[in-house]
Amino acid sequence: MSEKSWSDAVVGWFIVKDENDAQKSQPETDLTADELINKYAAQTPLTGDSGSTEISSAETRNEKFVPENYGTPPPVLNGQVDFEAVFETGGVDAEERERVAKAKSLLDSLPENTDVSVKKQIVEASLKAFGVPIEKIIEAGAAEIQALEFYIRSGGSDTEKLLKESSERISQYEQEIQNLRKIMEERIKEQNTVTAVCNQKKLEVQKVLEFFGRDVVAQVVKDSPKLHEPSEEVENS
Repeated sequence: MSEKSWSDAVVGWFIVKDENDAQKSQPETDLTADELINKYAAQTPLTGDSGSTEISSAETRNEKFVPENYGTPPPVLNGQVDFEAVFETGGVDAEERERVAKAKSLLDSLPENTDVSVKKQIVEASLKAFGVPIEKIIEAGAAEIQALEFYIRSGGSDTEKLLKESSERISQYEQEIQNLRKIMEERIKEQNTVTAVCNQKKLEVQKVLEFFGRDVVAQVVKDSPKLHEPSEEVENS
C-alpha cells in the first residue's frame, strides 16, 4: 500500500509530504495577522442576500470529526502547546503515552545512517524485552495522532467561529461608520445651505443700512446696549 493510500486508511491523520506543495505553501508563522485573517475568512464566505457570514464547510467538517464527548481543549500558553494535556483530553492515558515515548526514545538513540530494516529489528527486539506488544505501541501512536487531530480540528472550528463573529461585528461597525459619515455629510450640507441663505439675507438688510452710511451705522451699533460690535473674525467670515 502506498504512503498516500496508507494515510487515507487512517482518516487522513498522517502528514503526507509533497515537495511541490511544500514549496508552494507558506508557513503560517511567516504570515502577517491580516494574511492569517484573510486565509481563514476565505473559508467563511458572505452570502449575497443578507451579508451575514455562513458557517463554512470546513468548520462543519471539523465539528463532525471531533467527537461530542471530547473534553475542553487545553489552552495555548505563550505559543506553547501542552501535548500531555492534549493527549489526555484526547483519551490517551499515561501508560499509552509512555509506550510511544519509549519507542521514540529507542528510535532516536539509533544512528541516522542505520539501515531501516536493522533499526526495526533492534527496536522490536528491545520492546519485546521490555514486554511491550508492538500492536499496543501502534495503537497508542495512532491514538496520539488522533488526539492531535481532534485538537487541531477543535481549534480550527473555534477559530472559524471567532472569525465569523468578528467579521459580523466588523461589518456592523463599518455600517455604523458609513451611517455616521452620511450624517456628517448631511449636516455639513445643511450648514452650508444655512450659511448661504443667511448671508444672502444679510446682504438684503445690509443694503438698507448702507443707505444711511457706514459711519452712522457704526456709531449706532457702538451706542446701542443691545448690539455688539462684530469682531474682526466675524467680519472676515
